[in-house]
Order: sequence, then structure tokens, then C-alpha cells
Amino acid sequence: MSRALPKYDRRRVAFIGGAAAVVLSGAVVAGSALAGETSQQGGAQSARTLASPGTITCPDVKSQLPAVPASAQAEIDRNLALLDTQVQEANTRLQNTVGQGGPDFVQNAILGPLKDKRVAAIDRIAIAIGRTSAKPQGLDSLAACTLTQ
Repeated sequence: MSRALPKYDRRRVAFIGGAAAVVLSGAVVAGSALAGETSQQGGAQSARTLASPGTITCPDVKSQLPAVPASAQAEIDRNLALLDTQVQEANTRLQNTVGQGGPDFVQNAILGPLKDKRVAAIDRIAIAIGRTSAKPQGLDSLAACTLTQ
């Protein structure tokens, strides 16, 4: 009888070994990235907390919607909740990236992608309404958000 592993066992061992290597290399990268971090509240850290980056505000989509058909209510509620989640994530990213990037960092890295995500969600809302009644027009103008200090 051969001592070699059957073909499927060799694949399983190779797969598990590869997955373990990826996890360990990720841990090494994360550890080296955090190696220089300190828990002190001095210097640049206190300057970052003093300078508030502001908050992102977006137009209210729900108040601008026409009558919502009952058959589309669940899908519209999901997309409205997604719009709120997107703004919360953008505000969190804004807080976590204070002082990073150049003069257009907030526009290019936070507000621009947020607008694209909001356009997609608003389009899904309009399509859901349009399945049973007239598709609302002009909702895309509600996608743009602004930074308020």
C-alpha cells in the first residue's frame, strides 16, 4: 500500500496550507503596520482630535418620494436604510482620515464615491416605484452630499 496521500487529500492539505499562509502573512503585515503606533494622546493625535473635519449632510430622499406602492414598500425601505448607512460610513471615514490627502481628498475619496453609491440606490428606488406606477423623475439631484463644518 502506498504511503502517498490520495489526490483529494493532497488538494485539501494544499488548500488549508495556502489559506493558513494568507492568514499569517496578513497578520504579519498588520503587525508591522501597527508596530510604530503608540497609545499616547500627544502631538499629532491631539491636533487631529481638536480639528473637527465636520459632517456630511445629504438631502432627504424619503420626503421627496411620491406615493409608494405597497408592493414596492419593502424594497424602498431597504434602499432608504442603505442610504442612511452610506452616510454614516462616509462620516466615519471622514473622522478616521483627518489630515490625510491633499486639498481635494474629501471630494475625491469620500464625497464622490458616496454620490455614486447614492445614485445607484436612488435609481433602485425609482425603478421599484416605476414597476407599478409612473417612475419618478429628478431624484438623482438628491444624490449629491456636502461637507458642513
